[in-house]
Amino acid sequence: MTGSKSNQWLLRTTLAGIAALAVLNAPEDSSVARPGRTESPVEAVQSRAAGEPIMAIVSLHDQRVTVYDANGWILRSPVSSGQKGRETPAGIFSIIQKEVEHYSNLYDDAFMPHMERITWSGIALHGGPLPGYAASHGCIRLPYDFAARLYGVTRVGMRVIVAPTDVAPAEISHPVLFVPKPEIAAHAAARAAEADEAGKKATQARLAAVAASREAAKAQMTLRTAENLKLRADAQLAAAQKALASANSPEKEERANEAVGKATAKVEEAEAKWNAAKAEVQPKLDAVAPAREAAASAEAARLEAANAARELSRALEPVSVFISRKTQRLYVRRSFTPVLDMPITITDPERPLGTHVFTAMEPTGGNNGMRWSVVSLNESGDAKSALDRVVIPQDALERIAPTVSARSSFIISDEEASSETGKGTDFVVLLSGEPQGGIAMRRSHPSSAMWYPGSRFRYRLPFWR
Repeated sequence: MTGSKSNQWLLRTTLAGIAALAVLNAPEDSSVARPGRTESPVEAVQSRAAGEPIMAIVSLHDQRVTVYDANGWILRSPVSSGQKGRETPAGIFSIIQKEVEHYSNLYDDAFMPHMERITWSGIALHGGPLPGYAASHGCIRLPYDFAARLYGVTRVGMRVIVAPTDVAPAEISHPVLFVPKPEIAAHAAARAAEADEAGKKATQARLAAVAASREAAKAQMTLRTAENLKLRADAQLAAAQKALASANSPEKEERANEAVGKATAKVEEAEAKWNAAKAEVQPKLDAVAPAREAAASAEAARLEAANAARELSRALEPVSVFISRKTQRLYVRRSFTPVLDMPITITDPERPLGTHVFTAMEPTGGNNGMRWSVVSLNESGDAKSALDRVVIPQDALERIAPTVSARSSFIISDEEASSETGKGTDFVVLLSGEPQGGIAMRRSHPSSAMWYPGSRFRYRLPFWR
């Protein structure tokens, strides 16, 4: 962060805090008064250790967000959602982007710390002032400290449900709910272990190749040194022999003979070292190529094992299944990517199903294989009755069920997917009977679309400002 940006951040935080205090302490005159309610404090579960957050449910009526792990709620906080005319839309979302320091590109560069985006058109959870009632332009404001705390424990893809009233997940079991195959997870674990072992072998082979190259280089350096010493000794012997041939007195001849003897000894010593270095360097040079080939082979095996493990791991990423009564189709996304779109049979299709979000909470050791919960967003249908009325084709079951993992979801709704569903999102489903001012104010580009493979059905993507 640059100095100017840091100063801007500090200034905005200070002003935001002053503004929040001003709003909270302002007199209740006719121009600012709202139906009052006592703001609930931030709460955290104390009776047990909190697990990984699986979903967050925002109650527009109660102006509160509750975060759940596999065993119940773990965090609660007051919020401030969209004001009248810019209402936060009720529906089903997920976190699609996170930024610690974010500035609005829609509303005067407004500071939105610890932003967790749920639509590309600009709706997000973030820190902000809470006056005690709905006051935002469509986003979900959180207390600053709580926003930072929540940001630290959530991950992209976590389900966010915005409900008109106060709802909570309830445990449910039903034959239609997908049962994973534990052997697939075991197979993925085995492949991961294989990839880890292949990685270790590749590292060892690479180090061995480096060591072989280093030893060969060292031997070549020793050989070059011995060769230089031999050349120098040969030159000294030649000079001594030349001096002996030109000696013109007994004294000079004696000194020359002595020099020739010493030079001859040095030549013999240098030649012995040179021969030893030559004998040592060749095996080390010969060892380099096999070591490099072994390293290349081990690296190829590592890549193959890593890719296989990655593919299996990706196949076990949480999957999202969506059944729409309006379109009479079943859609599947994994890691925000469309993977399946097919027709579905719904008995008595003219009768409402309601909107229900079923979530895989955690694997079990029993025959059910997975604990499921459900959140129902309206009263137009019972969750089990909705499951009773959908008939999923066998080929879809065979593709979906085996790889269902914790945090996977199964959505059944009378609605179709929103135009906000697109590239880089999970399914976005809006409740058509609820105010949507906060999203209607955000313009979408009419030509943007996301195609499902093998389907004529498309979703419009929101305009990227």
